[in-house]
Amino acid sequence: MSYLALDQVVKRFGAHTVIDGVSLAAEQGEFVVFVGPSGCGKSTLLRLVAGLEEVSAGDVHIAGRCVTDVDPAARGVAMVFQSYALYPHMSVRQNMAFGMRMARAPKPEIERRITEAARILQIENLLDRRPRELSGGQRQRVAIGRAIVRDPKIFLFDEPLSNLDAELRGQMRIEIARLHRTFGATMVYVTHDQVEAMTLADRIVVLRAGRVEQIGSPAQLYDSPANTFVAGFIGSPRMNFLTGRVAGLEDDAVRIEHPAVGGVLRVPRRAARAIEVNAPVTIGLRPEHLTLAEAPARLALAGDFAENLGATSQLYAQAPTGETLTIQVPGRESVARGEALQVGFDPARVHLFDAGGQAI
Repeated sequence: MSYLALDQVVKRFGAHTVIDGVSLAAEQGEFVVFVGPSGCGKSTLLRLVAGLEEVSAGDVHIAGRCVTDVDPAARGVAMVFQSYALYPHMSVRQNMAFGMRMARAPKPEIERRITEAARILQIENLLDRRPRELSGGQRQRVAIGRAIVRDPKIFLFDEPLSNLDAELRGQMRIEIARLHRTFGATMVYVTHDQVEAMTLADRIVVLRAGRVEQIGSPAQLYDSPANTFVAGFIGSPRMNFLTGRVAGLEDDAVRIEHPAVGGVLRVPRRAARAIEVNAPVTIGLRPEHLTLAEAPARLALAGDFAENLGATSQLYAQAPTGETLTIQVPGRESVARGEALQVGFDPARVHLFDAGGQAI
């Protein structure tokens, strides 16, 4: 059995189902990220693993043991919260020691673990301070240190970087990745930020409305999204979508019609899902796969405006059918409103989805 396993887990609050039959598994030492929009159930799912919420149906297994009805303190997990959850009247040292003191660990062992965790997190000089004397990044390090000293089976992170500014988020993201490499521990991390998910995860669990949309490595979700929801959620800027029509079928390709193409586009098939001639189809194109240079296929678009980001520019343009597309190009490009643009792309990088939004 996997190190962490959820088997058809359901959580209801009254008549409202928040988690609807979720099953997933994480191996020992794996970094798994729950990602999805606000309200999708990712934090509730983490709390079910921690034991902070009761499971309405299904089972939770940790290290081969069913812990569905086990108290949180006996599950062998440590949780890092978005709000830090530090005791304001205690010093950093006391905050980090609190869990081990409650477990009646020997004082020398407590001190050894605190010293080691403080060294790893570079907070040795903060041990005698109170939380109010610390910056947001320092408080988050203390919260992580408190989890480290417990030597848990699984680390649980509930949007730990949400309260930090952009620069600190980047720094702490690197710190958490280093911690995972140092300890080799199983980590489950919740975020609504797909950049955090892509950079930290061994595998990503994409959730929507309490259900799993897709589970896979960052590369798998980026290269082969199962549906339009995953395709639009993973990747920044988000994927462009155009609605076309199936003009013909081949064994290994689909021929698509769209006014912006100016003819028929032959797209290699990625999945075996059935599709019929004349059926509507959604064409997915990532902004970074579009170019102003020569390419095997072209889209005829009308320019709208440009955002200069320094090293890159994001151009916005309109298709003849009214959809707005984003084109991400290197350098500092500009575009005039209504300017005719010939935007190139490789048909092999096109994603196709049926009327139900599923990859074909």
